[in-house]
Amino acid sequence: MFRRLSRWAIALPVALALAGLSGCGSGEPATTSASASASASAGGGGAKEVTVFAAASLTGTFTELGKTFEAAHPGTTVKFNFGSSATLAQQITQGAPADVFAAASPATMKTVTDASLASSPTTFVRNKLEIAVPKDNPAKVDELKDLTDSKVKVALCAEQVPCGAAAVKALDAAGLKVKPVTLEQDVKATLTKVELGEVDAALVYKTDVIASAGKVQGIEFPEADKAINDYPIATLAKAPAGDLAKQFVDLVLSQQGKDVLTKAGFEAP
Repeated sequence: MFRRLSRWAIALPVALALAGLSGCGSGEPATTSASASASASAGGGGAKEVTVFAAASLTGTFTELGKTFEAAHPGTTVKFNFGSSATLAQQITQGAPADVFAAASPATMKTVTDASLASSPTTFVRNKLEIAVPKDNPAKVDELKDLTDSKVKVALCAEQVPCGAAAVKALDAAGLKVKPVTLEQDVKATLTKVELGEVDAALVYKTDVIASAGKVQGIEFPEADKAINDYPIATLAKAPAGDLAKQFVDLVLSQQGKDVLTKAGFEAP
């Protein structure tokens, strides 16, 4: 009898253990399958990301288009890097991972194409300068030549960035010399100097004056027509998300993209 009890004592725990393993085996695959199904429906095996390097002056419009793109591509995130086109081009040539580059001038795009990191860029909008002044315009600036007055504190973009290069062209066209109190690395930083009242005037893009939503007022000047910047966009040769990059560029070039951009003050090329 002792032997029979011993056999039962051994057999029962083994049977229970096997039953437990069988129960886990029937439950786990169902959970894993559900997770895989949810992941697949959310984006084909996990969230996807497309990285867009874009000129600072495109911040508002591209942010809006990014939300539109994400809504049309569930599970996809659009990651932006906004800044000076010259700086962005340098980052790309130094190996920064990016899928799309939208520059504020052909010259900065050329830095990337010359490095064989992009090909066949498309000009999608144009932009021109305005004089931005505080709402109360304390220096009574009315035209471009007023910026030559030593009493007027002026902010300009650095010459190596597109808004600075455009400012140089406009001033040269007018035969004027301006001594800025500060040179900023992108147009947003230049405009901020006016918004904070740190300067009396700045040369920035028309689109940035509009985007300020009344924080500054813009003054048009005729020489701006001789310093219009073309904006090219291209997918990058080493884009980690090449298909999504092409689709984002297609959105920018579509009628929907054009409507967003022209509403913000950009001009058709």
